[in-house]
Amino acid sequence: MERRAPVFFFAPFVSSAMQVEPAWIDYNGHMNMAYYHVLFDRALDEGLGLVGLGRGYLEERKASFFVAETHALYKRELTARDRVRVTLQLVDYDEKRIHSYMEIRHEEDGWVAATLETLSLHVDMVTRKVSPFPDDIAANLAVMRAAHARLAKPQALGRIIGIPARSELHETLAASGTRH
Repeated sequence: MERRAPVFFFAPFVSSAMQVEPAWIDYNGHMNMAYYHVLFDRALDEGLGLVGLGRGYLEERKASFFVAETHALYKRELTARDRVRVTLQLVDYDEKRIHSYMEIRHEEDGWVAATLETLSLHVDMVTRKVSPFPDDIAANLAVMRAAHARLAKPQALGRIIGIPARSELHETLAASGTRH
């Protein structure tokens, strides 16, 4: 069944407001890293639901998407009852994959608590194999990518984990603003 592409997408997509649950707080007094991924996952489902990749897509068309790779950067602590929103930027897509970038932002003050870069795969749920997007979903992704192409490339995109050589350490700290 072919569906029309939406007229536009907000750039970036901004999720519904979410709240840090007291049960998510660890012995360090801040939100455990696993729950950052819960917030990212909920936002990714909400955002990609707009292109047609929601629960109804799974039920009607027996296909879905799986996250295959992620890279998280934790920038600031979240504590119990903090309210946040997650922004999602569609960086790119091809016939079977979606490359996205998200930021968890404190709802009231706007600071970034964490970022997540993801690579998701379109999966035929009957065969459990990666498969091409149907034309209507690809058209929706094209519209979203066009809207998001106007956004600046995120600084954390494609970031590599590693301990820099001592000579590179000073330059890295100065450029990134991070101290870890």
